[in-house]
Amino acid sequence: MLIARRTAILCISLTLSLTAAAQNQPSPLAYYVKEAAPVLVLEHVRVIDGTGSAPQEDMRIDIASGKITAVQPASAHVPYPPNAKVLNMTGKTVIPGLVGMHEHLFYPTPQQPNGGVSFYGEAADSAPRLYLAGGVTTARTAGSVEPYTDLELKREIDAGSLPGPKLDVTGPYLEGKGRFVIQMHMLADADDAARTVDYWAAEGVTSFKAYNYLTADELKAAIDHAHAHGLKITGHLCSIGFRQAATLGIDNLEHGLAVDTEFFPGKKPDECPGLLPNLAYLEKSVEVEGPEVREMIRDLVAHHVAITSTLAIFESLGSNRPPMDRESAALKTLSPQAAKEYLLGRAQVAEQDLGGPMLPKEMKFEREFVAAGGLLMAGCDPTGYGGVVPGFGDQRNIELLVEAGFSPVEAIRIASLNGALYMGRDASIGSIAPGKAADLVVLGGNPAEKIENIEKVELVFKDGIGFDSAKLIRSATELVGLR
Repeated sequence: MLIARRTAILCISLTLSLTAAAQNQPSPLAYYVKEAAPVLVLEHVRVIDGTGSAPQEDMRIDIASGKITAVQPASAHVPYPPNAKVLNMTGKTVIPGLVGMHEHLFYPTPQQPNGGVSFYGEAADSAPRLYLAGGVTTARTAGSVEPYTDLELKREIDAGSLPGPKLDVTGPYLEGKGRFVIQMHMLADADDAARTVDYWAAEGVTSFKAYNYLTADELKAAIDHAHAHGLKITGHLCSIGFRQAATLGIDNLEHGLAVDTEFFPGKKPDECPGLLPNLAYLEKSVEVEGPEVREMIRDLVAHHVAITSTLAIFESLGSNRPPMDRESAALKTLSPQAAKEYLLGRAQVAEQDLGGPMLPKEMKFEREFVAAGGLLMAGCDPTGYGGVVPGFGDQRNIELLVEAGFSPVEAIRIASLNGALYMGRDASIGSIAPGKAADLVVLGGNPAEKIENIEKVELVFKDGIGFDSAKLIRSATELVGLR
């Protein structure tokens, strides 16, 4: 009895000691955090607020308890809040945290052997760090190959155990017969689509994505069941055209005109003609100003279907794009084997120029869609043959929107507030205003004058905690394509 009592006391003492030690441990995020004062003032800063409005010079942003409490001219000389830490940000620009709407927590896996299977490697360490480092404070994962991993990552990030953005976890791809990645379940029929949506909604995913080969019946079942759970569904479609998907009730379409197959000659119901044949036909025979495309745009706008711009991944299909001097920083985050395979793939693409002629047409389509009243969002889609890296790709997508003809402040709105509007979260994220979460990106330059300054990220605030972008990037060096 005495031995048992002593053993019990020893166990209790050990537990209390471990608990006390754990309580005294620094936060797992401490290394990456540069600013964590409960009350902060960002003084003498240029503000691009995410609404599309012109930049505001010499402003002041007050932050308390993770929220923006005031945005006002610095010249007003309003007294600082009690116990505030004041940061002089003369010469710097603050934009809202980016709301990435086509992101993934996986990346192309290098070294596929001859006769091997195509699959993606989960980027559980590198992707969340790089999204946050690049200014993405909210990310929709837009299709998952390891949904349980993504859900657990979200829980760890929300608990403050891992660095990363706020995640809208999209369920596993809703794919029909004809998948190209073995991690995707091929739906058997509409009932299977409905069961899949119901199951993953119960597991905690907050959106869904339909993919290339599913049938109209399967898509309709998925849409109806997602909506019954109060969730939205997007699609990277091929077997189903945009107007048909809009009629079925889809909420969002990915990539834009480049993947719409409804114009392909001889297109059969529920049949995907393939990306490259469709691209070739669109490049040669379909004009954005033509009546067919204009009618499709009007139909999407009438059905309130949003489009996600993914110009960064589409650019990678063109010859020698992006310029190599724009790739150097992102390449350092790739594992040596992933970097080698990306460069080989880039050389092969340069010979074929698969998507180069289509890029200006896609850009024009996105401008026309917005001009017609459509909601355009943005994300980088870090897939393809590699090279489009989380965070870096999101910045590049904003630059390409400017190349497409949007002003810098319009492009920033597309990449921030528009995503928040789509998700119904614009009251809390997506722009810089009192009462909203202090999700902010501090840039060492003015992107309204030179959009490439979007890459000069110094600090990223998420809920008022300022993360050091450079440290986050260094922590992911040579990890992309590996983990």
